[in-house]
Amino acid sequence: MMLVRDQTLDEIERNLSPLNVEWMDETAAEAMALLAELPAKESYDREDVAAMLDQGFERGILCARLFLMLSKDNMTIELTRELGEGGIGIKRYKADREKFLDAFNRLGLPGLMTTTINYQPIWSDILLERLRSGRGSAIQGQKRGRGLEDFAEALVKEVFGSAYETRCTFTGADGKTAKCDIAVPDKGRPRIVIEVKGYNATGSKMTDIIGDLDAIIDAKRHDTTLLFVTDGSTWTARRSDLRKIVERQNQGKIARIYTMKMADEFLADLQSLRGSMGL
Repeated sequence: MMLVRDQTLDEIERNLSPLNVEWMDETAAEAMALLAELPAKESYDREDVAAMLDQGFERGILCARLFLMLSKDNMTIELTRELGEGGIGIKRYKADREKFLDAFNRLGLPGLMTTTINYQPIWSDILLERLRSGRGSAIQGQKRGRGLEDFAEALVKEVFGSAYETRCTFTGADGKTAKCDIAVPDKGRPRIVIEVKGYNATGSKMTDIIGDLDAIIDAKRHDTTLLFVTDGSTWTARRSDLRKIVERQNQGKIARIYTMKMADEFLADLQSLRGSMGL
């Protein structure tokens, strides 16, 4: 039988590990290819900015963000401030091309292109790093989340075979419903519900992660066991939020919290639950 015990914040933190994945996707690769094709010049002007945007607006905007060192949200704020109402997409660019280029001039894009491209040792390495830490970070987050889900599903499959459903909405007490990552044996009346969330993995706000858990806690039947799988060493930067989740475990609202380092414990508990629940 799965032992009932309170976990501690220190226990979870000791078992956290980085979720390392490949960060570059097709859009990022296309942007880097566009940057590599820019002609080497001593200085750059508005026509060079126009050429970059004309070769593919979305790729060009992404490259402009890299030169300006702006996130997508901050780029939106800056361009909206410069252009006023009317949007900042390709339709606006085609309709107000010169005004658009004037805005990038005021933001200093040509000068930053000149400084960055002529910087030694290799200018593309600088932009590649900016792309990695910006768009690449979001891509890594998506892949980290899927990798953690695959980890959990593999162990569930080992114990329960095909008797489970993934990424579904389950039905709980009094017809209440909530989304979960894994429901065993099915979403109609699950005996085990598993939620999988990595810190910095899905792009979700921390309040959303806790909110998703609370939605499951509110909806599930009292005889349904909730297990939470998480990971990511950056949790240590948000100890107060991790503590809130551990408190829910101590209150019995979450049966157990696991990380990838706790795979053996997770597997053993799944086997115990299969036996005690007759699944």
